[in-house]
Amino acid sequence: MARGNTRQRIQDVALELFAEQGYEKTSLREIAERLDVTKAALYYHFKTKEDIIIGIFQDLARPIDELVAWAGEQPRTLETKQEILRRYQKALRAATPLFRFMHENQATVRDLSIGLTFKERFLSLNQFIQEPESPMKNKVRAVSAIFALHAGTFFMENVEGDPEEKQEAVLEVALDLIEQAQGA
Repeated sequence: MARGNTRQRIQDVALELFAEQGYEKTSLREIAERLDVTKAALYYHFKTKEDIIIGIFQDLARPIDELVAWAGEQPRTLETKQEILRRYQKALRAATPLFRFMHENQATVRDLSIGLTFKERFLSLNQFIQEPESPMKNKVRAVSAIFALHAGTFFMENVEGDPEEKQEAVLEVALDLIEQAQGA
């Protein structure tokens, strides 16, 4: 098996176990057993549980970092802001398992400083969709567009309906908010 595939399998199984029994109660031995590999094989890729979580975070956060870099090179148009929201929704959906982990293991997240770096990413992204000279209502609309994507990704699963239809509706609301924030 290719190194990247093994690394991904380890991360997926670790997240499963962290979700089932909590980060603190999960051992590297249990992760190795679930994978049916030796602890030595696991150590080849990750020395600690913290290394696994940080690796997961880096892999799932990479699209958001790329989006922030891309947004910094674009004109500040409504079309750019709409595309930022589309790409951000896609990145959030890919990172759903990590956000669940962060929510269920808040003390661990604080200790690892993952939450802080996610807040920094959010603030970086926010600067590209919010106009500094806008009236306060429009600033709130711009921030609300991003929060609509967060809420839609994590809380709409409790709402009846087709998952794809819900995500399309969430994106439509976020796009409406950014259009209103732009004063269009």
